[in-house]
Amino acid sequence: MTQSRTAPSSSNGPPSIPVVCGRESGTLCHLFGLLGSRFLARPLGPSGSAGACLTLTNIHLGMLEYILTYHRGLFATLFLLPISVIYGAYVTLRNRIIFLCHSAPARHDEKVRRVIRQIDLWKEQGCKEKLCTGRSGWKSMSELIPIYKYSHRKIHIDLYDILEIDVSRRVVRVEPLVTMGQLSSTLKVEGWMLPVVPELNDLTVGGLIMGFGVETSSHRYGLFQHICESFEIITAEGTLVTCSRSENPELFHQIPWSHGTLGFLVAAELQIIPAKKYVRLHYQPVSSLNEMAKLFESEARNTDNDFVEGIVYNRDAAVIMCGRLMDAAGHDGPVNPINQWYKPWFFKHVENRLRSNSNNVEYIPLEDYFHRHTRSYFWMMKDIIPFGNHPLFRVLLGWAMPPRIELLKYTETETTRELRERHQMIQDMLMPIRYLSKSIEYFDEHTGLYPLWLSPMSIRRNSEDIGFVRPFCDENGVEDELFVDIGAYGTLKKKDRDARDVLGLLEQFVLQHHGYQALYAKTALSHTDFRRMFNHGSYDRLREKLPLCKLAFDEVYDKVSTAGRASPVEVRRMKKKH
Repeated sequence: MTQSRTAPSSSNGPPSIPVVCGRESGTLCHLFGLLGSRFLARPLGPSGSAGACLTLTNIHLGMLEYILTYHRGLFATLFLLPISVIYGAYVTLRNRIIFLCHSAPARHDEKVRRVIRQIDLWKEQGCKEKLCTGRSGWKSMSELIPIYKYSHRKIHIDLYDILEIDVSRRVVRVEPLVTMGQLSSTLKVEGWMLPVVPELNDLTVGGLIMGFGVETSSHRYGLFQHICESFEIITAEGTLVTCSRSENPELFHQIPWSHGTLGFLVAAELQIIPAKKYVRLHYQPVSSLNEMAKLFESEARNTDNDFVEGIVYNRDAAVIMCGRLMDAAGHDGPVNPINQWYKPWFFKHVENRLRSNSNNVEYIPLEDYFHRHTRSYFWMMKDIIPFGNHPLFRVLLGWAMPPRIELLKYTETETTRELRERHQMIQDMLMPIRYLSKSIEYFDEHTGLYPLWLSPMSIRRNSEDIGFVRPFCDENGVEDELFVDIGAYGTLKKKDRDARDVLGLLEQFVLQHHGYQALYAKTALSHTDFRRMFNHGSYDRLREKLPLCKLAFDEVYDKVSTAGRASPVEVRRMKKKH
C-alpha cells in the first residue's frame, strides 16, 4: 500500500511539492503525488459522470502545469522550438519578399493615414480612453506584460518594413516594428551596417527608440538613440510631425525613453556605416577586480576599438573582449563563425578562455558577432533548456534555437512565476564608469549572480540640453560621458535573499551613484525616486505643450511601474475574469 506525505518546505529554496512514497520513484512519483494531492482526493460530485469529467479535466490541467513547471526544458524542446521555427520562417520570408518587390514604400503612406484615421475616430468619440499601440504585450522583451493594453484604446500600427537605404546620406529609413535581425541581415547584403546593433534578433527599432538600446560599440557611437537622424511621429491630435536635430529638436531629443507617451512613431532614419567582413576579437582574461575595472575602462576609452565587452564570471574573474572591424582575417587567429547552430553558446566559449587563461585572438564573421548571444539569450537559456549547450543537442536541434520569448512567457505557470519573482533577476543598471568596481562588489554582496554582462556606453549631452538621461557630473562640475551597462540575468546565488527586496536595494544604489535603470525590466522605484533618477523637466513641458497629449497618453512611470505591468500568469487570470 502506498502512503503519501508532503516534503518539508524551506524558506531558502523553491517551494516543495507533494511526493508519493512506495515503489514508484523519480518523475512518476512526483507526478502522481501532485495529481493525487490536488485532484484525486476530490469527490466526483453528485452527478457522477459530470463530476468524473470535471475531475479528469483537472487531472489533465494539473499534468500540463506539472510538465510546464518541472520539465520546462523538455516542453520547450518538443513544442516551443517547432512553433518558433515555423513562425520565424514565415516572418523572414514575408519581409524579404516585400523589400525585394519594393512594395513597402508605396504602402507606407497609406498605413500612416490608417493610423491617423484611428486617432481621428477617437477624437470624434470624445477622447474617452487613453491610447496605446495595438501590438500584443506578449511580444515585448520584458519578463512582464503591459496591463494597460487591456484598458486603453488600441491604435493598430502595422509598420514592419525597411523603406529605403540612402547610400548618399548614409541613412536607412525604417518602420518601427523592423527587428534587429531583419535590419542587420538586409544591410549586410547591401554592404552596410548600423553603428549600434543591439544584441537580440527580435528587438524592434521602435522599442529601442522609445525605450533604450545599447551594444558593445556604444562607447564610440552612444546609445541607439544617438544614431537616429530623424523621427516621424503622429501626435495625439492626429498630426504627422517630422523631428530631427534641426527640425522640432525638443521633440526629437525627448522621444527616446518616452515609451510612446508623446506620440506614435511611424518611421525613423538611422545612420549606417560601411560593413566589413570580420570582427577581430581579442580575449583578455583577468583575475582580480582591480585589474578588471582598469582594463575595461582603458579599453572603453580607446576609440580605436570598435567593440568592447566584458563577461564577469565571479568577483575576481572576467574576460574583457575588444573587437575591431576587418576586411579580411589575419594570421594571428582562426576564423570562428560562433553563431552557427552547432557551436557552443558564446558565454561558454568565452568561459573556456578564462579557464585556460588564453589571451588570444579570433576572427568572427560580422553577423555572427552581432548576434552572438541570441541563441542562448545571453545565458538565460541554461535555466530554461539546461541541456541546450550539450554537443548532441546542438547537433540535432541547435539550428532551432532559441524559442520565441512570447511563447516562453505564455507558458509560465503559477509556480514558475513565484520562483522567478523570488529568486530571479533580469536587470540592466547603467552606472558611471568610475563606479564599476564598487558596483560589481555591490552585486556580489547582494546577489552572488553570475555571469554579469559589461558593455560600455556614452551618454551625450545634446545641444538642447534636454532628455531623460545626461552625462555624469561630479562635485567639481566635471562631466564624464562614459557609463557601463551592468547586465544581471539569472538566478540569485544568495539563498537567503528575496529578489524583490534586492531589487529595491539595487535601485537605491544606482540612484545614489547617479546611474540609470533600463526600463524594459521590472522597477520598484517610487514615483518620486523615478523622477529623481530621470530628468523630467523638458518632458513635462512638452506634454503640456502638445495638444491632447496628457489626455491621450500615460506618463512613462504609469507604463513601466508595477501598476502598469504584471506577470504572464496574472495577465491570463485577469483576461479570464473579463
